[in-house]
Amino acid sequence: MELPDVAGLTVAILGGTGEQGRGLAFRLARAGQRVLLGSRTQERGQQAAAELGAPAEGGDNASVAAAADVVIVAVPWAGHAELLASLKTELAGKIVVDCVNPLGFDKQGPYALEVPEGSAAQQAEAILTGSRVTAAFHHVSASLLLDPAIETLDTDVLVLGDDREAAAIVQAIAARIPGMRGIWAGRLRNAHQVEALTANLIAINKRYKVHAGVRVTDV
Repeated sequence: MELPDVAGLTVAILGGTGEQGRGLAFRLARAGQRVLLGSRTQERGQQAAAELGAPAEGGDNASVAAAADVVIVAVPWAGHAELLASLKTELAGKIVVDCVNPLGFDKQGPYALEVPEGSAAQQAEAILTGSRVTAAFHHVSASLLLDPAIETLDTDVLVLGDDREAAAIVQAIAARIPGMRGIWAGRLRNAHQVEALTANLIAINKRYKVHAGVRVTDV
């Protein structure tokens, strides 16, 4: 399947001051995508953009969401539902990419949390009834994303969604980052196990002292 040209799209990242958000912003901006970093306040968003090390713009979450074509949600799980509910109007009609992993941590390490809607992405879909919700970027190491010495990222991005056109756009955005591929991985109802797999990757990272990702064979 030939992926669409997404070079002219504006991508906003909610939670752009966190490591995952900043890392995705850095890579996409360096690849030539127009990137907007969102934070709770305009000042924090602008400061994060200025410190990024790649061309990007910053602002508060509502303003960057309204100005973007595609919005990546990279906020902590604890504030996920509240933030999305507050931005329902700004996100209407947008492609929303949820990359939030609902995880808990105890003495035995990370584990997947139960989400009433089934997954973070399905919670986003339930809240954002006027948006085109997809899920992606769950397994990309923030440490690797933020390291300017790393030119390519040897990883695939699993993209889920019921809207295949929206999913293809997200696949194409992922593919703009050198070394990365966007792989369609099923409908949004399958997002739970993709989000939960992050706990396994964290365990792998801890055991082998690496930054593990996912590669899909024979594709």
